[in-house]
Amino acid sequence: MLLFKKKFLEQIRRGEKTQTIRFWTCRRMKSGQRSYVPGVGYIAIVSVEPVELALLTDADAMLDGFLTADSLRAELRSLYTTAVRKQLIPYRIRFLVYPPCEQQRITQERQRQKQEQKQNCRQRGEALRQELVSQTLEKLQKICETSGVENEQ
Repeated sequence: MLLFKKKFLEQIRRGEKTQTIRFWTCRRMKSGQRSYVPGVGYIAIVSVEPVELALLTDADAMLDGFLTADSLRAELRSLYTTAVRKQLIPYRIRFLVYPPCEQQRITQERQRQKQEQKQNCRQRGEALRQELVSQTLEKLQKICETSGVENEQ
């Protein structure tokens, strides 16, 4: 999941912002991956690569929703003061928002997967419960046998 400030969401929805710079200790995403942006929907990660902030161009800035590289760098400094201080690696992430029909398909697929996971979890839980009941009855029966108490199931 990628989180963005609210001020960027409309630009992302309109396809004007197709890049973001993130500071990480190591790469957390890879090209071809699908991610989710709250308020926007699903996005396709096109590329993820380390980048030097000093080498960012105005073209980079425009993909990121800024007019100039200087304004992009200023925003990054204000958002990531500790990251810059800790010398984390800046990564350029390029992405595309899936079209509405694909958003719907992915959402339906995710809902189906969640339902399957719930069902599998219920089945495992029920099997575990039955196993525990069986083990408990066996233990009780052994206790009764060793203590000489009759067992009336």
